[in-house]
Amino acid sequence: MSNIVQPLSVVENQLEKHAINVHKFGGSSLASIQCIERVVDIICRNCQLNDVVVVSANGDTTDALFHLLDLAENKSEELVTEILALEQNQKALICGLLNDSHADRICTVLAQDIEQLTFWLQNAPLQHQSDILAYGELWSARILSAVLNERICPSYYIDSRDFLLVNNHYDLDVNNSTSRVKLTQLKQLGKLAVVTGYIAKDSSGNTCTLGRNGSDYSATIIAALSDAKNVTLWTDVDGIYSADPRVVPLARKLHRLPNGVAKELGRLGNPVLHAKTLKPLTEHRTHLHVASSFDAEKSGTEIGKFGQIAKQELSVTYLNDLLLAQSTSFLAELGDKAKQEFDVICADNTQGFVVINQYQQKALSQWLASHDTEVEFTPVSIIATVGHKVTKHGDIKARFKRALKSSKPLKLVDSESNHSVIAVLADVCTTELLNSVHHAMTKDAKHIGVVVAGLGNIGQCFLDILPKQMANAPALENVHLVGLVTSKKALINNDGIDVLHAMSLFEKQAQNYDKQQLISWLENHPYDELIVIDITPSEHFSQLYQEFFQQGIHVIGANKWAASAPTETYNLLRETAEKHHSLWLGNATVGAGLPINHAISDLKNSGDNIIEISGIFSGTLSWLFETYDAKQAFSTLLKDALKQGITEPDPREDLSGRDVQRKLLILARLAGYQLSLADISVQNLVPESLQAVSLDEFLSRANELDDYFLTQYNAANEKDSCIRYIARFNVSDNKVTAKVSLEVLKNSHAFAQLTPCDNVFQITSQWYQDNPLIIRGPGAGREVTAGGIHSDLVNICQQLATRKLQVKIKGINE
Repeated sequence: MSNIVQPLSVVENQLEKHAINVHKFGGSSLASIQCIERVVDIICRNCQLNDVVVVSANGDTTDALFHLLDLAENKSEELVTEILALEQNQKALICGLLNDSHADRICTVLAQDIEQLTFWLQNAPLQHQSDILAYGELWSARILSAVLNERICPSYYIDSRDFLLVNNHYDLDVNNSTSRVKLTQLKQLGKLAVVTGYIAKDSSGNTCTLGRNGSDYSATIIAALSDAKNVTLWTDVDGIYSADPRVVPLARKLHRLPNGVAKELGRLGNPVLHAKTLKPLTEHRTHLHVASSFDAEKSGTEIGKFGQIAKQELSVTYLNDLLLAQSTSFLAELGDKAKQEFDVICADNTQGFVVINQYQQKALSQWLASHDTEVEFTPVSIIATVGHKVTKHGDIKARFKRALKSSKPLKLVDSESNHSVIAVLADVCTTELLNSVHHAMTKDAKHIGVVVAGLGNIGQCFLDILPKQMANAPALENVHLVGLVTSKKALINNDGIDVLHAMSLFEKQAQNYDKQQLISWLENHPYDELIVIDITPSEHFSQLYQEFFQQGIHVIGANKWAASAPTETYNLLRETAEKHHSLWLGNATVGAGLPINHAISDLKNSGDNIIEISGIFSGTLSWLFETYDAKQAFSTLLKDALKQGITEPDPREDLSGRDVQRKLLILARLAGYQLSLADISVQNLVPESLQAVSLDEFLSRANELDDYFLTQYNAANEKDSCIRYIARFNVSDNKVTAKVSLEVLKNSHAFAQLTPCDNVFQITSQWYQDNPLIIRGPGAGREVTAGGIHSDLVNICQQLATRKLQVKIKGINE
């Protein structure tokens, strides 16, 4: 997206190429000089010159105006003092944000407004109530536009009363055709428009307000009139949650909401979405986003048309101060008319009742009087579970009933949209009840996205096993495969990739990508949690871990590079992961699927002190030395292993010992020791004369290895011993020694008689001194390695399922 700080000529040339976006900033986002500075930065980063910015009144300005109306109506002596205080608050914003010349000009206009405001309040406050309330948005738009003009780009403000026409003060139905034409006439090419929210004019030319939180409604109206591609509501929360996060600390962010579900949430009391907000977008493809101006880097909630994963989301909402109205007039067709007339919360025309807001009581009574019908009113509240077509899911409805068993609801009603099940309660909905029901409805609903990087033999084997694992392992119930990545291509699908056809879909749909595209998607993923499974051998890919952890993304690594990185880098990765609550598991980095990493971590976390780790860590070297018997040349055996795929494509990688060195470093670090590769001596089994030559030359001269290994074998055999490539880490008298080398072992030694390709790990600790702990098993193979990765996946999902992170909302909790 083009940035607004580009030269104006460049941006003007692009105006015809980019769809309009609408950005709305709420009162809390504009409450202070610091908040407005933050908004200016957001605009700079996210807007184009053809976009529209819609603003609410600054902070508590609308509340202050309502207070002035109360004072005026009561003829209070405090009126003039409070008007002066309001003027001073506005002047403080103006002078704190603008240079002197611009500030003087805006303050002069403000003084004229205050003079008019004072006249109305002292002479006809009720007659001019809407005009008085309109000043909050007008001042906010004027200040922000002036700041943008002074610092960022050409800007102008529009009083929405100059284009937004509604039928009357009550229905607030927009005259779209006239409003669209007027808005088009007011817009100026090459300048950023700042438009007042909340206010409009009726057909008689009188100022109307769109109700509390009407600026959101204004934003979506303007989006519809402008055919905008996106609307972003910048507020004091970073999205829509599964319950009001100010009341339910363990509420989950809903990253994506289908349109119908969002509309139902707004209707039933969601604190961010409001009933009318989505109405203007019904016939448009515009996507609605909710994001936090206090934490703009956090991904928010997107509302639009999505696939099955988004449709699985559940949330719980509530409303107090309602009335249950029961009457025979609410039966059959007359009941349907009542529902339409009063936009009821819920109703049942077979039982003859509706649930309304308390302020509707008088109007409903008058409507019923015209039908000569009696009505019985009962104070009630409602609590509802909301989700895509939840009324069609018997298991969800049954769970909702169980959660409400002790509350004994008066009624249980399916909404007409089928997106909510509503319980009518005789008492108010308490915080305790809301939290209890929320837990019951959403405890298993955390959605976890999985991205698999590396689609070689092990990666494909992992994917082959995945469908069965997802079907049988309870911890993977809400896991979704959403990304497949190789070094050059990637397939990312927010709605999930069919695990049964993952590779064929990748071959057909994968696109070329660069690092920044991948990072951008991962930073804005629409899941409660995201796990990247790194099955690549790439050092380059492992260098992305730092960015993953900074975004709270979890990593399962079969890749050894990060875990054996230089000490400073490794420690930084660990610190970053801990700071951002990212989990980092790597059972398959050592020992394929053997639980050696888990065992060492468990001992350390349990309070044990590990003093020695030793063993055979290479499946390739295990095979070579278990098989070598001097009856054939070592070079012949090596070439045979290469043909069978037992060695790396260049066998010198195995013979160098570097892989074993890295594995020993990983285990030592897991045991709690600060070690680097330089601290581990390594014996390279390749003669120096063969280390730098080409692979072909090495293979043609491999017989130069034979004499050395024959000599070593014979010398060991004479002592009833064998040769094995051993890794050793030891702590004695606070001194650490670590090495990997060819050793001579007695044939009776635990490391001597292995099945070829097996790994063996011996751990000596405070608890396992006289009889060390030994773990032995296959140390190589696509199936066992893939199995080890699956073990980590189940482990990490189990940890995430039990994790409870309280929501922290900037601007509210601070």
